[in-house]
Amino acid sequence: MSAAKTEFSQHGIAGARIDRIAKAARISKEGVYAYFSSKVALYRFVSAQELAAVAEATRTDPTDLRGYAGRVHDYFSEHPDRFRLMSWGQLELDAGDSLPDDAVRESVTRKIEQIREAQEAGHLDAGWDPVDILVLVHQIATAWAAQPDLLPPSGEGRATFLMARRAAIVAAVERLFPAAKKN
Repeated sequence: MSAAKTEFSQHGIAGARIDRIAKAARISKEGVYAYFSSKVALYRFVSAQELAAVAEATRTDPTDLRGYAGRVHDYFSEHPDRFRLMSWGQLELDAGDSLPDDAVRESVTRKIEQIREAQEAGHLDAGWDPVDILVLVHQIATAWAAQPDLLPPSGEGRATFLMARRAAIVAAVERLFPAAKKN
């Protein structure tokens, strides 16, 4: 799985090669195909594992969207390769071809329902469509992960820069989606 994650992160789905994955994993190409019917099936499996890792590390909390956005930013700042891995699926897979048990679709559906429940409980402004909240928070939280060319090189300056970006992300999410005011 490590070899597949690296290959997909670096080359995307179309550019990834099963023979390179097999060589890096020290198994035969046939061995890969014994477990996965296609390169796309392997990508879906690897990305589902990564989605589970992201969910575990960031924990969605609709009553604390600013904290969630900060955790997502932190995760992908620390793991830019994993952001690329997940982005390739959005770029290359046709949304109409998703499987009934697609992990990404299930995760999004669950998060939207959590947001809707938080709105119904009075924790979030019900004036927003839950899908808009989720997409906007995610886009704000991953904005800097999607801009690697704008990041300073590794070192203390980079850490300070990313902390300032995190503060901006948290502030933006708080301003857009403050906790609902109690009457």
